[in-house]
Amino acid sequence: MINAKVSRGSALFLGGLPFLFVAIVYLIASAQRLAVNPSDKLLPSPAQMWSAFLDLATVPDRRSGDLILWVDTYASLLRLFAGVGVATFAALSLGIAIGFIPRVRAFLLPFVTVVCVIPPLALLPILFIALGLGETAKITLIAVGVAPVMVRDIANRVMELPSELVAKAQTLGGNSWTMVLRLVLPQVMPRLITCVRLALGPAWLFLIAAEAIASTEGLGYRIFLVRRYLSMDVILPYVAWITLLAVITDWLLVRLSQAMSPWAHPLEAR
Repeated sequence: MINAKVSRGSALFLGGLPFLFVAIVYLIASAQRLAVNPSDKLLPSPAQMWSAFLDLATVPDRRSGDLILWVDTYASLLRLFAGVGVATFAALSLGIAIGFIPRVRAFLLPFVTVVCVIPPLALLPILFIALGLGETAKITLIAVGVAPVMVRDIANRVMELPSELVAKAQTLGGNSWTMVLRLVLPQVMPRLITCVRLALGPAWLFLIAAEAIASTEGLGYRIFLVRRYLSMDVILPYVAWITLLAVITDWLLVRLSQAMSPWAHPLEAR
C-alpha cells in the first residue's frame, strides 16, 4: 500500500470526498429540520445562507452606508497581516541571532522558551488594560501569540545548519554579517514561510477572540454580534469566508516559497 502511486485525478477525487460527505450530511439534516419547522434557524438552507451573504456583500448598511462584508474583511485582514508581519520580523531577526550567535542564544533562548508556554489568550485582559481597546492590543495579541514559537523554530533551523558550511564560509573570509546574509538567510527563508503558514491558524484564533471582546467591525466581531439572534445564515457563511481567505493566503505563501527557494521544493518541481 505504501508504494501505490496516486494519479492527479485520483488525488483530486479522494481529496474531495470528505467535503462531499460533509455537504451531503448537512443538506440532509437541514432539509429534515426545515421540513418540520420552516422557520428553523439552526441549520439554514444553502439558499438562505447565500441570500444573507449577498445582502452583506452588496447591500449597504442602513446606518453607515457601508458594505458590511467588505468592511469586516478589510478590518480583520489588516489586523491579521499586521500582527503576523510583526511576528515574522521578530522570528527572522531573533531566530537567526539565537541560532547563530552563542552569547545571544544563552541570553534569550531560556526566556523565549518560557514565553512559548504562556497561553496567549490569558494575556488578552492584560493587553486591553495596558494598551486600551484599540487596534494596538489586537495586533499585539496576534504577534505575541505566534512569534515565540516562530522564533524557536527559526533558531532550531539555524542551529541545524551543517558546521562544514560555516567553516567554509569563514575560510573564504566571511564575517558574521556576511555569513548571515549569504549563508543563513537563504537557508532559513523556506522554513520562515512554513512558519508563517503554520502560524496563520492560531493567528486567526487570536484575531477572532480579540474582535469578539472589543471591536466595532471585523469578521470575528460580526459572528459574535449575530449569534445572539441565532443567525446561522450569517455565521456559517462568515466561517466559510474566513476559511476561504485562509486557504488563499496559504496558497499564496506556498507559491512565494516555490518562487524564492525552488531548491527547497523538489517534489513540487517534478
